[in-house]
Amino acid sequence: MSQSRHTGDAQRAVDSPPAASSFHARHSLLWLMMTLIAAYVVVAYLALPTAWRVMSRRHPALSDAPRITRTKSGIHGDPLNISLVATEAELHHGLLAADWSPADALTMESSLRIAADTVFRRSYTDAPVSSLYLYGRKQDFAFEQPEGSDPRKRHHVRFWKSDKLEADGRPLWMGAATFDSHVGLSHTTGQITHHIGPDVDAERDKLLGDLERAGRLAEVEWYDGFQTKRQGDNGGGDRWFTDGRLPVGVLKRE
Repeated sequence: MSQSRHTGDAQRAVDSPPAASSFHARHSLLWLMMTLIAAYVVVAYLALPTAWRVMSRRHPALSDAPRITRTKSGIHGDPLNISLVATEAELHHGLLAADWSPADALTMESSLRIAADTVFRRSYTDAPVSSLYLYGRKQDFAFEQPEGSDPRKRHHVRFWKSDKLEADGRPLWMGAATFDSHVGLSHTTGQITHHIGPDVDAERDKLLGDLERAGRLAEVEWYDGFQTKRQGDNGGGDRWFTDGRLPVGVLKRE
């Protein structure tokens, strides 16, 4: 009997470490889940709202700014991925200094020219861009920088002037910078159009880099989480992706 009791005690002693280990594992998992939930609450309900309130006070136009442009028919267009604080003159002079040219107005004549120059691979530095809409109107200005010998490939950006002024009295210009990779048929309408490259962040960064090298940037502020939709399709059916950050570039005073 004594031997049997000793045997049972020994067996329980052998079995207890796995039970204790399982308890500690469940306890650690519970703490991990609670920590992740607490971190989510802090970020989603405290940190990000606070950051947006501070940003809205500093840049009032961002408090209710759209995130996506639209085509004339109301389809989602290119995402907004850059903004600049400047007067109209400072915006034009800054982009010209950075080797970006204003795009021609989209007319029948300019459309025929871009088609011919694309076919015959002739340069068209000021080729027109199609219209996208924000604040209920098409872009106020568009600028571009060709790549190669014809209008098939080009860097371009559209800007819309916000109706709210910064603390320094200048407007904020919301922009959508993309790269035209080739000409083809729209995936949504079948019309002839430029197709954009998917990495819109690369175009955002290039434009900021060009302005910096031209000595036109006074400062740049970055805001995480502006673009809540990290990927999508534009009006031509082209895929795009972004890290969601929006830079506010302040151009130097003239």
